[in-house]
Amino acid sequence: MQKKLKLDAKGLVPAIIQDDTSGEVLMLGYMNEESLKLTLSSGEAWFYSRSRKELWHKGATSGNRLIVSEIWLDCDADTILVKAHPLGPVCHTGERTCFFSRLTKEDIK
Repeated sequence: MQKKLKLDAKGLVPAIIQDDTSGEVLMLGYMNEESLKLTLSSGEAWFYSRSRKELWHKGATSGNRLIVSEIWLDCDADTILVKAHPLGPVCHTGERTCFFSRLTKEDIK
């Protein structure tokens, strides 16, 4: 059964990026209709920057692109999962993944 993608009030959908080989979660970005179309047509990840209010091609400046292998829609049709092959570190800090800082209960006191 096909479901229509549900964008939020700003026309965005969260996109979880997962390494297509290891299954490791690499990052979370946001896509709008245009960036999703560019991702589907180019085979590389495109996002919408909420802070800069513009499209951005992952790796355009760093060379650390994401080559998309599959895109999945969640059960509520309001989040997508992008399985991709990373060409280098994904995080802008140089880390392999954006999820490298463990949160503990001491961090929220």
